[in-house]
Amino acid sequence: MTTAAIATIILVGLFLGLVLLRVPVVYSIGIACLVDFFYLGINPMQMALKFISNLNSYTLLAVPFFILMGELMSRGGISDRLIVLSRELVGWIRGGLAMVNIVASVFFGGISGSSSADCASIGPILIPMMEQEGYDRDFSTCVTMASSVQGILIPPSQNMVIYTLAAAGVASVSIGQLFMAGYLPGLLLAAALMIYSYYVSKKKNYPVSNSFNLRRAVKALGSAIWGLLAILIVVVGVVAGVFTTTESAACAVVWSLVVGLFIYRGFKVKDIPEIFHNVVMMLGRILILLGVSGAFSYLLTYLRIPDQVATAIFSLTTNKYLILICINILLLILGCLVEMACLILMITPVILPIWLSLGLSPIHLGVVMILNLGIGLITPPVGSTLFIGSAVSGISIEKLSKSMVPFYLVMIITLLILTFFPQTFMWLPNLIYGV
Repeated sequence: MTTAAIATIILVGLFLGLVLLRVPVVYSIGIACLVDFFYLGINPMQMALKFISNLNSYTLLAVPFFILMGELMSRGGISDRLIVLSRELVGWIRGGLAMVNIVASVFFGGISGSSSADCASIGPILIPMMEQEGYDRDFSTCVTMASSVQGILIPPSQNMVIYTLAAAGVASVSIGQLFMAGYLPGLLLAAALMIYSYYVSKKKNYPVSNSFNLRRAVKALGSAIWGLLAILIVVVGVVAGVFTTTESAACAVVWSLVVGLFIYRGFKVKDIPEIFHNVVMMLGRILILLGVSGAFSYLLTYLRIPDQVATAIFSLTTNKYLILICINILLLILGCLVEMACLILMITPVILPIWLSLGLSPIHLGVVMILNLGIGLITPPVGSTLFIGSAVSGISIEKLSKSMVPFYLVMIITLLILTFFPQTFMWLPNLIYGV
């Protein structure tokens, strides 16, 4: 057995072994990389250099701004206003509160960019409200968790920024194009969930929330518009070329601060240190993952693991569609086991070369990967949104997982549409950017 083969086994085997022993992922990656550096006879200082160089990125500055914007808007009282707006827009449909839940996640996800934040903010409000109107508690919780995945697809999303950083060594990915590519998949997922929710609501005779009233809808929009403008600042600014991604995120933070303090008055000046504390804690977890993933990516390239994986897959089949199915299965399995941001950083350098060899766009992969890993967030054993849904509803993870099965099927159908029919959403970034 060659030195490279043994080093690969050490790197992957040690990482997986430590993860199964419930060692935190960041330590699992770091220890596996350090042992491999020693085995290969590479100066361990190279690991420190790769750690630092992976954090030395201007684009990365957008991540803390997006996290801070989401935290400010979450604390600023935007959740209540978005729920009211959603109720006026879709509450008149059969199973109206289920529809409200999904539409509220479309709006809120576009602000927070986080599935966990969406579930934690909207769940405590809508789950009891749905239960009071006759909905089953497990169904209400499942709708909340499934719809929260839209938050990582609809921009602005820090996970999309992380993907562009992970892909940088293989292909150039425009964050503006990726943002534009995320809208239609997010809305397609929302539509699929609404169709399924309507079917269940008709079958179980869930109630209609209220009748449609244009005056109330306009009033609700007027109340929520200040929060929704934060999304426009980011997306329109980036697409129109007025701002870079980082500059637009910084402007959105200032706007969110003004809205939260002076318009919605959801928090006070004395609450700002706590908000920054939460942001720093979240950012710390992301940055240390980015750092160790730099060393991990270096070893992947050094050991030619992406080439070996590509060779192995193409030796099994050269059929484009079978390869795409294999990639999706791999992402779904890994998404159930490893934290999302970490997995994006680890797996992108491996999968992207294979994806490009099929003649497909890296933007397409970004959307497919994020939805795949989003499903992992609501899947045991390590789905963070699943844990939040369980905590909010008081339902055990085992029972929720069983209740989620139909929602998993709906989301996988959506995933297959996005995988095999990229023209359903790629036309939008292509139209705007003239690709």
